[in-house]
Amino acid sequence: MTVSDALSLGREAIFVALLVSAPVLLISLVTGLIISLLQAVTQLQEPTLTFIPKILVSAAAILFFGPFMLALLTDFTTRVFSSAANVLH
Repeated sequence: MTVSDALSLGREAIFVALLVSAPVLLISLVTGLIISLLQAVTQLQEPTLTFIPKILVSAAAILFFGPFMLALLTDFTTRVFSSAANVLH
C-alpha cells in the first residue's frame, strides 16, 4: 500500500462518515432551529424543551435512514477488505 492509497482510503473514510452522519445531524439541526424560533416567539425560555423533540426526531431519522447508513458502511467495509486482500497478494 502506497502513501497515496492510504490517503485515498482516509479521504474516503471521512467522506463516508460525513454521509452517514449527515441525515441525523441535519434533521436535528432543523428541529432545534424550529424549536428555538418557537421559544423566541413565545418567550418561553426553558432549556430542556429542545432536548426531547431533538431526541425523538433523531431516533426517527436513524430508523428511517438506517438502511441507507448501513448500506454505505457495508459497501465501504467491503471495498476496504477487498483492497486489503489485493495488497496482500
